[in-house]
Amino acid sequence: MRLLIQRVQYANVTVKDETIGSIKKGFLVFIGISNTDTKEVADKMLRKLLNLRLFEDENGKTNLDINQVDGEVLLVSQFTLYADCKKGNRPSFIKAGTPNEANELYQYMIEQCTKELPNKTACGSFGADMKISLLNDGPFTVMLDSDEIFT
Repeated sequence: MRLLIQRVQYANVTVKDETIGSIKKGFLVFIGISNTDTKEVADKMLRKLLNLRLFEDENGKTNLDINQVDGEVLLVSQFTLYADCKKGNRPSFIKAGTPNEANELYQYMIEQCTKELPNKTACGSFGADMKISLLNDGPFTVMLDSDEIFT
């Protein structure tokens, strides 16, 4: 599983000109799900995400997590995080999870995040043509890869 995390002042996702998810200060998280990911991996990644200290304290140090700043999370599925561009000019997505399995884990991540951050979790629409607007804060962008973190 790969999480591309952007610290934002705000973010929203629209589908067919309708805003379906919106947050203020917090994390915009693009979620790439591989063909080997499980709920256990999702749980570990979510725990890591919610405990990341990416917000500044009173001294300007990144010492505060999402809960400490009363932040929100916008979760957006993005299978292209598993693009393999090693050969040729057209990416291969063979390592990305199948749509059914990936959607199941994506929905699981939304449910678990909502339990941790009630009324502070928003999401995109799996498989939809989405438009994302955001104001990156910093900019501050971090990539988490479960293969690097938990192996």
